[in-house]
This record gives sequence, structure tokens and C-alpha cells, in this order.
Amino acid sequence: QVQLVESGGKLVQTGGSLRLSCAASGRTFSTYVLGWFRQAPGKEREFVAAIHWSGGRTYYADSVKGRFTISRDNAKNTVYLQMNSLEPEDTAVYYCAAGPVVRYSDYDAVRSYNNWGQGTQVTVSS
Repeated sequence: QVQLVESGGKLVQTGGSLRLSCAASGRTFSTYVLGWFRQAPGKEREFVAAIHWSGGRTYYADSVKGRFTISRDNAKNTVYLQMNSLEPEDTAVYYCAAGPVVRYSDYDAVRSYNNWGQGTQVTVSS
């Protein structure tokens, strides 16, 4: 089992930047993929970005490509989501997730992840 704790969410203005952090603990997850998802009120949870913990391969949703960057610090067991050029449409609760995802094509599927954090609120004002 992996424990995940997100932090860094807050209120920012349109065009601003924010970095979310996800501290992971609990087991060896060298074969895991760490992902970020988000959920806005009344909407389904959607994929944002993911990174393979060991290999570092990344994958992004089209809506955030060029604006968001996912990275990890193996020594700190922490995954980051750097968010630039934020838009009101990015407003959501952001969740960190971890799972033994095998296929690259499954990086963006909610069902691929079996460990979830509690979420952190990001609000972008217009």
C-alpha cells in the first residue's frame, strides 16, 4: 500500500503559476506510475499527467501540454506538478495517485491506479 499526501493548492489569478507536491510513502514503488488527476464540481475525475517512478517516462493530457510539467524527486519520494499559465478551467481538486501501471496507454486511466491521496484544491480566478 502507498500513502500519498498532496499539498500546494491555493487560489491564484489567471496566468499565474503553482506547484503541487505529492509525498509518497509506505512501500517500494519503483515499478509504479505516479499520476495527477483533477475533478471539478459536477464533473468526472480526469487525467492530468503521469510519470513512471523509475524510468521517468511522462504522459500529459492534451489540455495541459506545454503548460504543466510533472517531475519526481526519488530521494524525497515526492512527485511535483508545476502548473503555469493557469486558466479558470484548471480550477478543481487535484489528486495524486499511484499504481502498478504496465502499459503506457493506460497511464491516463483512473482504473489503473489503486492508491489515492486526499486531494488539494486549486482555484484560478478570472
